[in-house]
Amino acid sequence: MYKIILKSPLTILFVALTVIAVVTWTQPASTPVIINAGLHSPFRFVAYGDTRFTDPTDTKAANPEVRQALVRAIADAHPDFITFGGDIAYNGDKVEDWKEYDLETALWRERKIPVYPALGNHDLHGDIDVALGNYFARFPALQKNRFYSVILPDSIMLTLDSALDETTGAQGDWLKNQIEHIPAAIDFVFIVMHHPPYTSSSDDKTFGGGHSARSPEQKMAAYLEEQQKKMRARIVVFAGHVHNYERHQHGGVTYFVTGGGGAHAYPITRAADDLYKSDEINYHYLLTEVQPGKLTVTMNRLEIKDGVAKWSQPDSVTILAPKSMDAVK
Repeated sequence: MYKIILKSPLTILFVALTVIAVVTWTQPASTPVIINAGLHSPFRFVAYGDTRFTDPTDTKAANPEVRQALVRAIADAHPDFITFGGDIAYNGDKVEDWKEYDLETALWRERKIPVYPALGNHDLHGDIDVALGNYFARFPALQKNRFYSVILPDSIMLTLDSALDETTGAQGDWLKNQIEHIPAAIDFVFIVMHHPPYTSSSDDKTFGGGHSARSPEQKMAAYLEEQQKKMRARIVVFAGHVHNYERHQHGGVTYFVTGGGGAHAYPITRAADDLYKSDEINYHYLLTEVQPGKLTVTMNRLEIKDGVAKWSQPDSVTILAPKSMDAVK
């Protein structure tokens, strides 16, 4: 048996705070990695996806001019980190595609901007072991975890692999454990994934591209919205897969579709619940600025005409976390 001798009130306070931190965030060793971003409030991050890094001469897979312009603009925005909604590479098992990612995003590493990614279906193309090897080689902090959490000031980010079921199995058990044990002091729960729970897009491919929301993600959304009723923290979901921008709100949960990273964008027929109305294609990134109890998400849209980049901010939303559970009820 070990004895702990507390010699002063400051020592007692330090031990108490340490115990609180351990109780709040420690999980069994078998659970996915927990990354502490080491940030202070306020902080800001970029969310976007569907870049499809590949040989820039392959203009069928993506728009390399747009992709590269977005990378530079994101670096110039000086975010504290970047979160990817998947489809980073065009073909996950093709090392040349990942080398293009290395080349085109070198500026991020020069400026020491961390990247916290989610897996997309293109990242898993081909031999899955080779694809995952290429992926984890770029993101060693994940420790080969396909889903994981990132601790942020007054917030937590849960990153999912939508190639796996989100509400059953190991990932589902982990997600439910996380959501149902969010500390009372947390303001925001960010969920990052590839396939969107809500989208205006459809499998009809009216404009040559499109994807409907799948049943696993719809089931996850129903779960999140039920849990949101019991939480003070606000849940915000960032997804991709659809090559455009969308914003939905259901049951107190805000859902963003941010798939405008360079894979050829396409127009979509806006659903009635889509809070962003535009018939245009929308190459873009989202800048999220977070302070205690408040966040603002701004869509930064890129249009290139005759080699000239034109930027606009056609959508922005502020989300508030209630000050107490009484405000939720």
